[in-house]
Amino acid sequence: MYRRILFPTDGSAASTRAAKTAIGLAQACGAQLVALHVIEPFMPTTYADAIVPYPELYSADEYERITQKSAQRMLAKVQARAGAANIGCEIEVVTAAPVWKAIIAAARRKRCDAIVMASHGRHGLEGLVLGSEAHKVLTHGKTPVLVCR
Repeated sequence: MYRRILFPTDGSAASTRAAKTAIGLAQACGAQLVALHVIEPFMPTTYADAIVPYPELYSADEYERITQKSAQRMLAKVQARAGAANIGCEIEVVTAAPVWKAIIAAARRKRCDAIVMASHGRHGLEGLVLGSEAHKVLTHGKTPVLVCR
């Protein structure tokens, strides 16, 4: 049914639970997993004429080093769980914004025929302000999406 399943993760508890579903689906279909983490680009905050590094005094190099290390750590956990289930798991880290576009682009680039991703269940004002990456992937993408809550 599915040959390559994209699993975007942010390392949250919701994503950890969704990893079980992604691995289970890959097992049932004999599919390979592509675990993805999207890092948002370093964006210094500007106040009038001053530029204040974000987050909290990180330089662009420090931000890159810290976010890459964190991404590799979270993806290694997914890869280990997939390996324990005898599922092939490729990992990829992408720096891009917005996140939902990067997920859709990765699915296309990696020739994935399904996406399994977590939803944090944000709604109301919180959903409006923070947005929902899962909703945007569902709305704008063409690849079938299984949303785990």
